[in-house]
Amino acid sequence: MTLNNAQPILLIEDTASLQLLYRSVLTNAGHTVLTASTAAEGLGLVRDTTSGIVLLDLVLPDRDGLELMQEILYLRPETSVIVMTAHGSINKAVEAMRAGAHDFLVKPFDEVRLLAAVANAAKVPLHRRAAPAAVAPKSRVPQQIGGTFIGSSDAMLRIQTTITSVAQSMATVFITGESGTGKELCALAVHENSARANGPFIALNCGAIPQDLLESEVFGHVKGSFTGAIADRPGAAAAADGGTLFLDEVCEMAPLLQTKLLRFLQTSTVVPVGATRPRKVNVRIVCATNRDPHEAVRRGQFREDLFYRLYVVPIEMPPLRDRGEDVIQIAEAALARFSHEEGKHFDGLASDLRDVMRRFHWPGNVRQVLNVMRNIVVLHNGGLVTPAMLPTTLLLQDQIHPNAMKPDEVAEQQGSLESLLGRPLAEVERLVIEATLARHGGSVPKTARVLELSPSTLYRKIETWSKA
Repeated sequence: MTLNNAQPILLIEDTASLQLLYRSVLTNAGHTVLTASTAAEGLGLVRDTTSGIVLLDLVLPDRDGLELMQEILYLRPETSVIVMTAHGSINKAVEAMRAGAHDFLVKPFDEVRLLAAVANAAKVPLHRRAAPAAVAPKSRVPQQIGGTFIGSSDAMLRIQTTITSVAQSMATVFITGESGTGKELCALAVHENSARANGPFIALNCGAIPQDLLESEVFGHVKGSFTGAIADRPGAAAAADGGTLFLDEVCEMAPLLQTKLLRFLQTSTVVPVGATRPRKVNVRIVCATNRDPHEAVRRGQFREDLFYRLYVVPIEMPPLRDRGEDVIQIAEAALARFSHEEGKHFDGLASDLRDVMRRFHWPGNVRQVLNVMRNIVVLHNGGLVTPAMLPTTLLLQDQIHPNAMKPDEVAEQQGSLESLLGRPLAEVERLVIEATLARHGGSVPKTARVLELSPSTLYRKIETWSKA
């Protein structure tokens, strides 16, 4: 069930000229509009009438708009609230989205953006809208192997709660985290818990596509628009119509395309390369990056206005090294799955292997754990999984073996310069290298750069120590 034009829209706006303008646009589009100039007047209309959509200015003369929104949702949890704010108070809009708003509009906005926001709100079935916590729908955050949601660490439980809360809104989600932490799975979880779950989920890696082709991949192209364009092709935005568009590594997007993406977010229209007429689409954006987006903005590599349009609900995927016992649970689940696929039987993880896995920094995060467990299952016939079964590449790449020192042990043995005097040079060299590795999370490439060594030289030294 969706809203129809007979159900009034409540417009709460204290600026008379803007109220008149917005009411005129909505009325011309066929909507019935009720208006209020104060929070008290608006709350009275909420109590006395049934309005499925509320357009709410966050700056009102008699009350804070955010507080009013929360009371509206308490009284009418099925209501879709679209908040309106000036650019200078966009943080307030972000706060409102986190508190349950369906969407937000940054003034000044045009007629197209206003009507698109209302249309999107009207398409949300009543039973999928915000509801009191006591009757909130059960989360469908995936727990299957292959993703990062296996585990019970506090960090992952908080993320699952956030996903469940934000999924029902139209808020843009901005996911950050190291490579391999499960950013795409997080985006998919947002999609699958939303009213768009039956629509398409389109993922596009902005860092893996040449910049001169990225615009075509996002917005499509028409036949003959450039060399090689032998047929019309819809882009990812059009393909995601009615669903979710996931833009991975969004900070790698070229400045010109950033401008076009911002325009797309403001108008909900796409113009394929070589086309003259825009096409309207209904898409929710979820994006991700393994870079620091704030730093990218500071350096001028990412548009600030686009950043604030996308960075509504941030989710930071934690690295595996910060998730405690989750690494063991992930490894056990992976072992069970891959054993089944290969028709083999393993008796679980040996206690000394568990210790090694806990000590390891896992620079490749969950993806690396899955690769290691698959390697073990493929190359061995079964039995108890021991440290000896770990792939050699794990040792070479990441400087971890059963006898490797923990970072605090390295620090203890490193000591001061005085403690190094009189020691063999080879021993001093090893202490310095191991301490530097510990400081950089076991990353050989980073350590090699700091120590001005070639990575191959460092790998050879590590391999020699492991055989000692």
